[in-house]
Amino acid sequence: MKRDDLVQEGEGWETVSSDRQFANAHVEVVTDQVGTPSHSEQGVWTVVQRKAAVIIAPMTRDGKIVLIRQERIPIRAAIWEMPSGQIDNGLTGVADPAHRTSKAIEEVALRELREEAGYELTQDGELIAMGYYFSSPGFTDEHGYFFLARPVAPCPTYVRDESESILDCRPFGISEIDRMITENEIRDANTLGMWARLSARGFLSVGLR
Repeated sequence: MKRDDLVQEGEGWETVSSDRQFANAHVEVVTDQVGTPSHSEQGVWTVVQRKAAVIIAPMTRDGKIVLIRQERIPIRAAIWEMPSGQIDNGLTGVADPAHRTSKAIEEVALRELREEAGYELTQDGELIAMGYYFSSPGFTDEHGYFFLARPVAPCPTYVRDESESILDCRPFGISEIDRMITENEIRDANTLGMWARLSARGFLSVGLR
């Protein structure tokens, strides 16, 4: 599983060896021997490598955010979250102060928006790159690219794919999502991270509270 340009070695980092312990189509587990900029002695670390992902915040014209409720097998629960999906190997992103990403990754975001939520950008809509984040850098190189899609509207011919395990999908007001986060109804890290990014950049102030 090839790492993309966001997790390549920087100055002072050196991978001495990397031994694969397990691999399938979704994850790869490796044991790395690594030298870091602050430690002269090389350390050994078990790393889970996983494909990068896109996370989309779909905003309707009246300022609501579309969430999906999806069954998640690892936690044995169905939870509310924003649409998301993995990026195929070979597609890499560009990270810079302007938050630009490649056209290919933007297309993945729009595809996941349609497939998971059944929404699409309106004719006057825009897809805004919101940077990226690392989901759990203590053990995995997995990272996600944030996108705000606004305004969105339901796809007229959408048919939900039953294999997605999505139980529900609907728009929520900003104040309602605030309440769901406060009361721990929303526990998905992708959604929480996106909400923080949207708030920090002032996009939630245009919604209905």
